[in-house]
Amino acid sequence: MQLSHSNSPSTGKEQTDKAIWYFLLCWAILNAVQAYTLEIHADEAYYWVYSRFLDWGYFDHPPMVAIFILIGDSIVHNEFGLRLMTVISSTVSLYVLWLIVKRYQVEAKWFILTVSGIFIFHIYGFTTTPDAPLFLFTVLFYLVYQKYANEDHIKWALLLAVIIACLLYSKYHGILLIGFTILSNIGLFKRRSLWIIVLLSVALFIPHILWQINHGYPSINYHLFEQSSDHYQFSQTYTYFPGQLLMAGPLIGWFLFYTAFKTRIKDTFIRCLMVNCIGTFAFFLISSIKGEVQPQWTLIAFAPLIILALIYFKQTDSRRVWFARLAVANLVFIVLIRVLIITGSPLIRKIGQVKGLYGFREWAQLIHKKVGESYVVMTDGFQNPSKYDFYTNSTKAFAYDKRDYRLTQFDIWPIEDRMQHKKVYYLVKTPVKGVTIDTLNTTGGIWYGAWVSDLRTYQKVKITTVSPQIKATSGQKIMIDLAITNPYPYTINFSNTGYEHKVALEACLFKGTDLIGVQEAGEDFHQLALKPAQSTHYRFIFAAPMQKGKYTMLFSLITDPFAGSKNSRIISLTIE
Repeated sequence: MQLSHSNSPSTGKEQTDKAIWYFLLCWAILNAVQAYTLEIHADEAYYWVYSRFLDWGYFDHPPMVAIFILIGDSIVHNEFGLRLMTVISSTVSLYVLWLIVKRYQVEAKWFILTVSGIFIFHIYGFTTTPDAPLFLFTVLFYLVYQKYANEDHIKWALLLAVIIACLLYSKYHGILLIGFTILSNIGLFKRRSLWIIVLLSVALFIPHILWQINHGYPSINYHLFEQSSDHYQFSQTYTYFPGQLLMAGPLIGWFLFYTAFKTRIKDTFIRCLMVNCIGTFAFFLISSIKGEVQPQWTLIAFAPLIILALIYFKQTDSRRVWFARLAVANLVFIVLIRVLIITGSPLIRKIGQVKGLYGFREWAQLIHKKVGESYVVMTDGFQNPSKYDFYTNSTKAFAYDKRDYRLTQFDIWPIEDRMQHKKVYYLVKTPVKGVTIDTLNTTGGIWYGAWVSDLRTYQKVKITTVSPQIKATSGQKIMIDLAITNPYPYTINFSNTGYEHKVALEACLFKGTDLIGVQEAGEDFHQLALKPAQSTHYRFIFAAPMQKGKYTMLFSLITDPFAGSKNSRIISLTIE
């Protein structure tokens, strides 16, 4: 059936949408099947816990992913429910891409062959992370901006403002799209409507800004400082290129990059696409100097990449039979991988990135059968506690962030507060001598555990120094002024009198990533007591190492049987 569209090209040529609808139906079905059959990914489970504590912000990301999950999970609590909004939004996103490229008379055949071969679209066609809403609002941004660029109308300005706010509420990467779009069209500053967009989008984003302020800017500190590497590794850069080619399509990725960057810029919108595409990929390439860049971080760049490639196909108007055959082979290869993952092929289960998607449903039920409604404390990151929470539909698991690990949202949620002085189950992947007595052989691997009575932890306590950099001479004893703050809604003290588990304040010295020394605070530390939100100063006497060089250090509060939490930022120590 032929449908005519008012937004068709000036030639008036009609295009059929029938093939597109069949393609989108197949796309939605494939993603729905995988969403239903595949166990939860650790990150998805973590974001599910987000949805149990709805807020205007979280340690790692803004809140849109929590809203996506809450909608589906309120319908049905299983893997499919968690991923429902992603399956829908992925399908909608591809349709929006089609609406954009139709204006350039792109044929449905080339759209389907090309879009279906983008590997990263398959990954986030069902996986629920902040990238799912980010991509939806990215393509919606391009759709509306395409109209706004040609027509300075208030309705497009208002729509853009709302979409921009949603972009920023999805993932901070959205700021790149906004910045590069303005860079591509400086003339926008002459439009009064641009300032309406700015003011409205900022106003809508104020609740998240206030959340950051009230929580001490945790996302900024993590993404800009803690996530950065002190030493450049060339592997971080050279692995970036094959990673991006793989995300674009194992067999066709190279050609899509080649064609996209050869597209002739004939209008403002194509220039916007080109600047965003080049700018985003270049930004993350440069970012590899400061640390690892995960391949999926560039997801927002694949929207302009695919649009540019399809426009180039139309501009050159060649049939490219060889590319059609290669695209079919590329799609078959990707679908085969997805089928193997769905069926849980033994070959697939051995792959490190995938094996965590199997066996944890039964693992959680086995652990829950042993501990009942008691809290479970794990020390190997936020991933497994989040999986336990999802599969038991509770918030009874807690991620104890050891001093050599990063902070997470578990350092903000009230779960730790609720566990204090209760009997909890301590569960770890590696046995702890003199502590763990249980060995649990589960579908999620071998685990070790023990009961801990009268739990006592101080993971949320904040310790700050006047400066993040300290200089000293070899063996010098220096006094470090520490500001210690109690963030809990109850009074805390560091006395060891009458407590089953003793507490100590330790200065931990690192050389690279290796812990090379620990120094404990004096007895006067145990006299400190802090009311809710109260801060106090403590003078820590620290003996500098004898060997000259650069070190890092942090302050940690340790209670038995745990390894000590990360209570301060990493401090740079230079011994001269």
